[in-house]
Amino acid sequence: MFGLGMPELLVILVLVLLIFGAGKLPEIGAGLGKAIRGFKKGVQEPTEINASPKPDPDQPGKKSA
Repeated sequence: MFGLGMPELLVILVLVLLIFGAGKLPEIGAGLGKAIRGFKKGVQEPTEINASPKPDPDQPGKKSA
């Protein structure tokens, strides 16, 4: 896991608790979870590409009536 062991993760957790406090931690986790879900949804959705271009009314090769 990127060279992070249990001691390193505990130090990071303690630092986050000291910086943000215990009250903000659920809000941060919820926001992070929403961001991850949104990213996964965006990656999994097929992208629609229109291969046939729409005809241009101002095209010089065609005459209008």
